[in-house]
Amino acid sequence: MSADPYAVGHDEIELPHASMRDYVIGFVLSVILTAVPFWLVMERPFSEGATAAIIMAFAAVQIVVHMIFFLHMSPKAEGGWSITSLTFTIIVVVIMLAGSLWVMHHLNTNMMPPHDVSQLP
Repeated sequence: MSADPYAVGHDEIELPHASMRDYVIGFVLSVILTAVPFWLVMERPFSEGATAAIIMAFAAVQIVVHMIFFLHMSPKAEGGWSITSLTFTIIVVVIMLAGSLWVMHHLNTNMMPPHDVSQLP
């Protein structure tokens, strides 16, 4: 044992334990959450706005799946700080997605209309 009271031994560190089952579940969910938006874009069963909203929702869910199944974030891990960081990440992602869509919408709205070549002298 070391004289340093802040030193932590290997036996005292709380590491998340993941099984092969957890990785397989995470992988399958990730594939589904990627395949569905791909299908939506290729087949266009909904309007453009609805498709964009659905893809954003799938992207947010996929981020959460990755954080839980691959980064092993849970209420028990690291005294709950990982859940706090997950909540912060979700807030930041929502702000980024909403801001990006707002900027793209206004860029599209404020673009100059295409020139009509038939009106040229």
